[in-house]
Amino acid sequence: MILVKLIEDDDGLGSPPEWAAVEMQGELETRRHTPLERQYVGDLFATIHDGVPILIIGHHILYGKAQTFEKPFAVMKKKPDADEYVVEAIVTKKLLFKNRPKPIIACNSDDL
Repeated sequence: MILVKLIEDDDGLGSPPEWAAVEMQGELETRRHTPLERQYVGDLFATIHDGVPILIIGHHILYGKAQTFEKPFAVMKKKPDADEYVVEAIVTKKLLFKNRPKPIIACNSDDL
C-alpha cells in the first residue's frame, strides 16, 4: 500500500495530517527490481474542477477516482523505550486507479 500526504489544512489544533491510500491494479516494478520503499514513484495530481486523481509514472498516465473510507484508520509510530504510540496521520481517503495506464506521447511542433 502506498500512502500519500494530502495538502495540509492547519486547523490550529495540532491534529495529525490527513493521508490517502493509493490503490492500483497490477504491480509496480523497477528495472533493477529494487524495493520501492521511500523511493520516488511518480507525480500525483488532481484536476481543479472535479478533483479527479491523476498519476504520472514515467511515460504513462493513470486516471483514478477518490473514495472516502467508511472508517478512517490511523498510522501510528511506537515511541522508543516506551509502551506508547503516537498518531502520525489519519488515512481518510483511497485514490483508486483501476484502469490500464495510457502512454504519454510527446509531439514536436515541427511534426504539426
